[in-house]
Amino acid sequence: MTDDRAAPTFVVGFGCQRGCPASTLRALLDQALQAHRIELRAVKALASIDLKRDEPGLLELARQLNLPLQYFNSAELAPFQQRLSHQSQIAFERTGCYGVAESAALALAELLILAPAKLMIPRQKYAQATLALAGAA
Repeated sequence: MTDDRAAPTFVVGFGCQRGCPASTLRALLDQALQAHRIELRAVKALASIDLKRDEPGLLELARQLNLPLQYFNSAELAPFQQRLSHQSQIAFERTGCYGVAESAALALAELLILAPAKLMIPRQKYAQATLALAGAA
């Protein structure tokens, strides 16, 4: 039996365009994890901005992976602005947040580990989505 406490806690943050399918999000996730040699079972939760609360692709991906999906509003994501690898003016204009994927990943990771988190995989951009992965610093 493995001790889950020994396994790292990783959180994946997503930003996506309206109507982005779960298959696109899953392909981006698989590609990023494979490139960084991280096992899917190390991912403990998914995160995004509250504007995506009803996004079918995100909801479907969380169901497929059997992972909790947590949302944050732009005010909750704002404190992470200085830690982003990339600040998007377009994202800010649309969401009030300079980087949804990275901010959401950091916010949820810190909530889960009750300690500072860092980006393990900075913003990965795909046609319709962005992904970032955060974990214990």
